[in-house]
Amino acid sequence: MRIAAMNWMQVEAYLERDDRAVLPIGCTEQHAYLSLATDAILAERVAAEAAEPLGVPVFPVMPYGITPNFTAYPGTVSLRVETLCAVVRDALDALAGQGFRRVLVVNGHGGNAPVQAAAAEWLGAHPGVQVRWHNWWNAPRVWKKVQETDPLASHASWMENFPWTRLAGVEMPTGQKPEQPFGQWQHLGPAVIRERLGDGNFAGRYERGDDEMFAIWRVAVEEARALIEAGWA
Repeated sequence: MRIAAMNWMQVEAYLERDDRAVLPIGCTEQHAYLSLATDAILAERVAAEAAEPLGVPVFPVMPYGITPNFTAYPGTVSLRVETLCAVVRDALDALAGQGFRRVLVVNGHGGNAPVQAAAAEWLGAHPGVQVRWHNWWNAPRVWKKVQETDPLASHASWMENFPWTRLAGVEMPTGQKPEQPFGQWQHLGPAVIRERLGDGNFAGRYERGDDEMFAIWRVAVEEARALIEAGWA
């Protein structure tokens, strides 16, 4: 249940019977031939589909994340670590102040990892509130399914290529991109990273069949739903 489809009176009535919420966090960064908003699109969609049967509200996705390495790619927007951490702390303050006591943060971008530590720090000052962090794409069941499908999968490769992250009129390259030693380049700065990484795919094929992708997506939704439903003390 998306908050965008609710008014304040409906949220108030919800809080009389439940205290759960979902807060998705994404990023706006290069994803090779896929949408720049891929991380935000996937985090919000998996959160919404997981929460819908449970009637749990899902807040709008945070569209910007921490991605300094990709700023040489036009369209990428990177927040400072302290900025994103502050925004999430403020959001958690607001939710806790209104009576939400169980919040699942569905994260769609690996660079947002510092926020997980900030959320844990926030919890220490808010007894009685639970906040769980869920990296949907590499959670145990999803990652197992990805590896069973094709072990060569990474950023901007087939594993992020769903119908809702593709762009009209953009054709995917054929073949498989060799694994790139991205970890060895991070100290060289955004311009060199772009020069060496090229189109932005880290490794693997650019697309796979929709049947395979829908199978992975079903696991992602089920895994997130299980955490919303029963992942609490």
